[in-house]
Amino acid sequence: MTFRSILFDKTPEESNGVRLEPHDFLTDLNLDQIIDTITVNKKEYNLKPFFYTILNDVGTIEYRHEIMRDLEDANLFECIKAFAQKMSKMRQYFSLVEKLNHKHHKQGWFLQSVKIYCDAVKTLKNDLTILDMRSKGLSAFREYLTGYVKSDRFISLKESIEKLDAGLSSVKYCVLINGLHVKVSKYESEPDYSVEVEKTFEKFKQGAAKDYRVKFPVMSGMNHVEEKILDLVAKLYPEIFSSLDKFYLGNADFLDETISVFEREIQFYLAYLEYAANFKQRGLKFCYPHVSRKCKDVYDFEGFDLALANKLINENSSVVCNDFYLRDRERIFVISGPNQGGKTTFARTFGQLHYLASLGCPVPGSKARLFLFDKLFTHFEKEEDIRNLRGKLQDDLVRIYAILNQSTPNSIIIMNEIFSSTTLKDAVFLSNKIMDKITQLDLLCVWVTFIDELSSVSEKTVSMVSTVIPENPVLRSFKIVRKPADGLSYALSIAEKHRLTYDYLMERLQL
Repeated sequence: MTFRSILFDKTPEESNGVRLEPHDFLTDLNLDQIIDTITVNKKEYNLKPFFYTILNDVGTIEYRHEIMRDLEDANLFECIKAFAQKMSKMRQYFSLVEKLNHKHHKQGWFLQSVKIYCDAVKTLKNDLTILDMRSKGLSAFREYLTGYVKSDRFISLKESIEKLDAGLSSVKYCVLINGLHVKVSKYESEPDYSVEVEKTFEKFKQGAAKDYRVKFPVMSGMNHVEEKILDLVAKLYPEIFSSLDKFYLGNADFLDETISVFEREIQFYLAYLEYAANFKQRGLKFCYPHVSRKCKDVYDFEGFDLALANKLINENSSVVCNDFYLRDRERIFVISGPNQGGKTTFARTFGQLHYLASLGCPVPGSKARLFLFDKLFTHFEKEEDIRNLRGKLQDDLVRIYAILNQSTPNSIIIMNEIFSSTTLKDAVFLSNKIMDKITQLDLLCVWVTFIDELSSVSEKTVSMVSTVIPENPVLRSFKIVRKPADGLSYALSIAEKHRLTYDYLMERLQL
């Protein structure tokens, strides 16, 4: 079995490459906040491009699901994490080598970095050998790693390190300091006077005394005296330091590229699982969605907005989950209801779920089926930009025109309060025109609007309404439910609170 990548079952080129720049819609959906939080502690790996790259193949998504499931095993997760920590330390040492100037000093730190690398690789190979893994990706990597550890290249590297370690450990020397003169010589069984000195002064000891010894900071650099001493020691042991020199010059490319790529790519999974664990600990659910490119029946139960949930958890507030589904010929959610009732959050959740599913990640919810889109567009309210010399209405029209021109039947559009700057009559007219186009395209859409009529224009539209607490309509429940947008739900709640509904009035009149 060959191994290419732990993120792509095909080569990145076959998967349209890795995207380096964020998508325009990330900010509207608060996905930029989510990605920032996930990657904040992993900056050395530059993971954001992986979170910008949407997969266009269901097979690759399932490839990642298998790996995620394997990594949910705590033992496997910890051994991969330990491997990454050693590799990180190896890079720190290697980075230090590039900053040092003294020849033997550089070579010493280089030896240490290669030593850590070999230890990390061998330990990981041993761990993966005894752990149970089912994913094709990790199984293929284990096979590659096993072959690499048995390769002549790795065995030679390891033997060279052991030989050098033994040689350097045998180096013993004496330093005689006399005024400004320093003499370095081989150790020739000179007596150790430290024991005799301690014994001599032992009789003056009168109990525990304060320790006045100064602890010097551990520094990687050397001063000019230390450098000269090291040069003289090297002259005393020319064979050992010559071997160190050859090792340094001959192993500049010691790092295996496949292992290096694996170490970076596996961080995508570790970072996301650590992020999701924070929510799971608070009782929120994640699931592996069934993803399809053909069927537009979608659903998610107990889903939530990840960015908002992260904020609420940090404030010790509760998180409201919502359900949704589209089936048969249904394609468009039309969301209405009172302001500040969770309509925009619901729209963002729909977008986040589909985006995260397109990355091959588990998504918020207990059970989900989602559509693998080709393009995702958002139309959220923006402040007027005086540089484009357009009014707000014109800007809305220009933006939605561009979106509709680029959309295909496999796209997703999420709109939030479009045409809020014009009259109701004009907004209804323009919205109906856009709805006709979206309906013809047969694409999936979430449309937050104050125009109730849009929710019933065709069999493809589904009305969802944000609700309030019946006993106190001033309070929002943040639950978004399927129900007709008759424009009365909010008013009815207020009427119920004040006992002014028909039933209440009749009851009172009979009295």
